[in-house]
Amino acid sequence: MGRYDALIYVMQRAADKAARRLQRDFGEVENLQPSRKGPADFVTVADQRTQALLYEELMHARPDYGFIGEESEPDPRDINWIVDPIDGTTNFIHGIPHFCISIAVEDRGQIVAGLVHDPIKQEVFWASKGGGAFCNQRRLRVSSRSHLMDCVIATGCPFAGHGQTAPFLKSLNQIMGKVAGIRRFGSAALDLCYVAAGRYDGYFEDHLKSWDIAAGLLMVTEAGGLVTDFGGKDTMLDSGQIVAGNRAVHPFLQENV
Repeated sequence: MGRYDALIYVMQRAADKAARRLQRDFGEVENLQPSRKGPADFVTVADQRTQALLYEELMHARPDYGFIGEESEPDPRDINWIVDPIDGTTNFIHGIPHFCISIAVEDRGQIVAGLVHDPIKQEVFWASKGGGAFCNQRRLRVSSRSHLMDCVIATGCPFAGHGQTAPFLKSLNQIMGKVAGIRRFGSAALDLCYVAAGRYDGYFEDHLKSWDIAAGLLMVTEAGGLVTDFGGKDTMLDSGQIVAGNRAVHPFLQENV
């Protein structure tokens, strides 16, 4: 038994319950009534309902924890749940089947457990500090590709009211001519899980929130990869900057973002 097995179980049970409801909601996505939370940043009934369910389940199991979620004001304590009820909301409300539930546990500034549940593909990524990273029951390792021309890199593009286009295009121009391809799928949490699984070789993005990346960054490190901010430091949750990859690709990305 691992040190954080009980937390993984709590997160799994909460995410399973929320995922069943999201599957139903996604099947009736045309009936959802999205409202605007900001320019091109939508919040749906499903977002709010999913977070409420997760809050109830997680806080019932650990009432002494704080709660930091996308759809509510933060209530931080020494140990916190960090929750994104739907990472990839824009995909969700447009009927694109690429989104997930992301849950992490932060203990005094360190992410010690995380879980990312993709309800459409029925993949559950989970990791604990010192315990490795897994997809369902399969152990994850970052890719071993070291030649850039063989590597696929994921990112997130600036959009209306979010991010700056010029710096992003400069980084993209420096990277895309040297790699096999660039992907932008619209879920930071899944991007990081895919790096951990070796599907992507690296990932970079700016202007993220802690709930976008908290669980995913642990997946990458526990799968043998590197995760830093653009300057090579461990400020990702505060700065919103992230560079992730295997040990050959990470330095290249960091130099070019």
